[in-house]
Amino acid sequence: MASATASTSRTDRRPSTARRLWDSTVGKKAVMAVSGLAMLGYLVAHMFGNLKIFFGSGEFNGYAHALRTLGEPFLHYEWALWIVRVALVAAVVAHAVCAYQLSRRDLKARPVKYARKRRRASYATRTMRWGGIILALFIVWHLLDLTTLTVNERAWAGHPYENVLATFSTWYGNTVYIVAMAALGLHVRHGFWSAAQTLGAGSARRDRALKFLANALALVLFAGFVSVPVAVMTGMVS
Repeated sequence: MASATASTSRTDRRPSTARRLWDSTVGKKAVMAVSGLAMLGYLVAHMFGNLKIFFGSGEFNGYAHALRTLGEPFLHYEWALWIVRVALVAAVVAHAVCAYQLSRRDLKARPVKYARKRRRASYATRTMRWGGIILALFIVWHLLDLTTLTVNERAWAGHPYENVLATFSTWYGNTVYIVAMAALGLHVRHGFWSAAQTLGAGSARRDRALKFLANALALVLFAGFVSVPVAVMTGMVS
């Protein structure tokens, strides 16, 4: 009798609020929106940091060193940087998992092709999934190139300015970076607007302003990041 009661209790136990939120489509979209905005904030800061390369090796290397000593003496050397890295990895994983699960749900919800063609979606919307894959592969490449220096043949440990020059002195380094930044621009253009809608910031009155802001962010990020390899290729930075 006691065993049956315990079994019934386990069966009747309801999932937690967090679990119900995670399992719901709305919850997954919210996780995607919040993690995406967190990554966007990082990208803006990272872009401004990259632009320090135009002020010379001393300025750029000093910036890289400052990142590693951030929080001292309260934090140990590079601890703050590793905290940011772990948080970013968590955001990327959460974003990717939710995107994959929502994509699978979308496919299951309409296993048969539409009898009539829907209105043609924007190029950014139709390439969001491929763009996400390109960016995921680029993150791996970028870490191997400028963090671990594994694929950077002319890397010089402790000299980030020189390592950036080494990367963008090769045709493949420039190609990988520029293609990835184009994918990033498209991803941000659609993703920012979608995040605003998910988090309740969108409305018919604000729709035009949000789309303008999404386009502006995408353009600024693309131009800011791509300006570095272009400057190296043209000899503006050397």
